Amino acid sequence: MMSILAILLSLSLLIYFAYRGVSVLVLAPVLAILAVVLSGESSQTMGMYTEVFMQGLGGFAIKYFPLFILGAIFGTLMEDSGYAYSIAHNIVEKLGDKHALLAVVLACCILTYGGISAFVVTFAIYPIAAALFKQTNIPKRLIPGAICIGALTLTMTALPGSPAIHNVIPMPYFETDAFAAPRLGIIAAIIMLGGGMLWMHRQSKLASANNEGYGNHTLNEKAPHSGIDIPNFWLALLPIFIVIVGNYAFSKLIIPMWNNSYLADEQFGGIALSSVIGIWAIILSLFLACIFVIALNFKRINSVTDSLNKGAMGSLLPIFNTASEVGYGSVIATLAGFAVIKQYLMGISPGNPLISEAIMVNVLAGVTGSASGGLGIALEIMGENYMQLAQQYNIDPELMHRIASLASGGLDSLPHNGAIITMLTICGLTHRESYKDIFVVAVVIPIIALILVIILGSMFGSF
Repeated sequence: MMSILAILLSLSLLIYFAYRGVSVLVLAPVLAILAVVLSGESSQTMGMYTEVFMQGLGGFAIKYFPLFILGAIFGTLMEDSGYAYSIAHNIVEKLGDKHALLAVVLACCILTYGGISAFVVTFAIYPIAAALFKQTNIPKRLIPGAICIGALTLTMTALPGSPAIHNVIPMPYFETDAFAAPRLGIIAAIIMLGGGMLWMHRQSKLASANNEGYGNHTLNEKAPHSGIDIPNFWLALLPIFIVIVGNYAFSKLIIPMWNNSYLADEQFGGIALSSVIGIWAIILSLFLACIFVIALNFKRINSVTDSLNKGAMGSLLPIFNTASEVGYGSVIATLAGFAVIKQYLMGISPGNPLISEAIMVNVLAGVTGSASGGLGIALEIMGENYMQLAQQYNIDPELMHRIASLASGGLDSLPHNGAIITMLTICGLTHRESYKDIFVVAVVIPIIALILVIILGSMFGSF
């Protein structure tokens, strides 16, 4: 019982201090050790830190660092070349004033599905969205909700082929690729997009009926882009195309034709190709997309070296934040109290591990305020168990992958989520002004989609 209380106290402090802005790099090791001490295992403190926490952190960083750094560099290159702005600007311009909300959502969807981080997308789309909403007299407070639909829901966890880390983390655990359970992923994406748009249109109509208007805002009100030297829209889309199509071609066609027998050697860990093919495919796709952007924009980008350095440095905090949370989970998993919690979660729905997996991932994502952090912790602790249960109950590993990915995108968007806080800061808005809409489109509707996919998956498999 004392160990369980220690875990709960540690998690509560993690939520509280993360919301207060304390870095996870500091919180994770300190609170992990606190849980160890309060569990009565203080003699193991240093061993837990160096051999458990750091091993968990290092294992995650080693496995996923190429994706974080390539994704960050690609996003920076798309931003510095003007491609990201071109895509957002042209979509908004083509759809026009009557479809302002949909234009912002679709622009975010295309950019994030192409591998650009939500942070870069928010910087690119916010000035355009602000100008459009002001022009059409839509409240500025609705901008974060629209961005969330496009950047933090369907392209992050649902759409098959997404290079988002939330769709990548399950791959080695379930020996799948980014296109796992594609039909169920598409169904979930339709629910998230449709449900989110219905809610946002309702809010816009209510605001119009109350004559609310854009509002009197002074914080982060940027002058609109001059429109000069915007890259061609179709050319700007090509790197996105390279990431999506390249991902499919490498994972389904090209890599399987290579001679991969050497992976069985001890030097390479004796792994199967299925454990790495998904990650390899995304690495190669992002690399080719980066080369393409550099080749076509060598003169347009002020300094390719600066862009590469900025992207590389920008990848360090996200990867180590998430890796620290995984290290924290590795320590918690060794405590006696967690064995009781684990047994309880595994027994929530005997015979259907999909429900247990969904609850564990969602709760841990909510606790950490991070979809990737919660997903990483859950699968580091339970991934092997869930794979065994999938085999035991004849459940397609692709379905386990998709449920894990979808589950990471629900409770993660609680108020202490770092992406939410950053998005509101960029938009010059507060939780009080915009969080209600964020909660509905990024928490409630994704959880509804998750529940429906679990039902369909339990009835029909991954079909």
